Amino acid sequence: MRGRLDAIDWKILRELQDDGRMTNVELARRVGISAPPCLRRVRALEEAGIITGYRALLDAKSLGQDVMAFAMVGLTSQAEADLAAFTKRVEAWPVVRESYMLSGEVDFLLKCVAPDLGTFQSFVIDELTAASNVDSVRTTLIIRQNKNAPLVPIAV
Repeated sequence: MRGRLDAIDWKILRELQDDGRMTNVELARRVGISAPPCLRRVRALEEAGIITGYRALLDAKSLGQDVMAFAMVGLTSQAEADLAAFTKRVEAWPVVRESYMLSGEVDFLLKCVAPDLGTFQSFVIDELTAASNVDSVRTTLIIRQNKNAPLVPIAV
């Protein structure tokens, strides 16, 4: 659908990324169209899978999640069934907030949050390294987050 997006669609996407809580009337005003066609466009963008959801972005530390870390996981097998099984396992771990399958020396990069170092260490020892097909785990603590831009860059 990317090729079928016009300037108004791109403006809608940019505005919703900046403030997903605005009303349809406000969104329509900002992009320069009336409310009914604006709502139809938003729904079409949702149905096409371009807009995948709406959520509040929370500060983990303010909510008692003081430890952020990355875990780099190597698997013993990269067969599709093994990758799928590990991915399913990752989905069940609340400590893991983001998961990426990579090419290169590491198979998965997991972004983790935990209330304290002991909780994170227990997760790594009791859950992650004990998981079937896991060959190696390297972890690194996040000292400071310098940039957090979960938005897709849109030049309009």
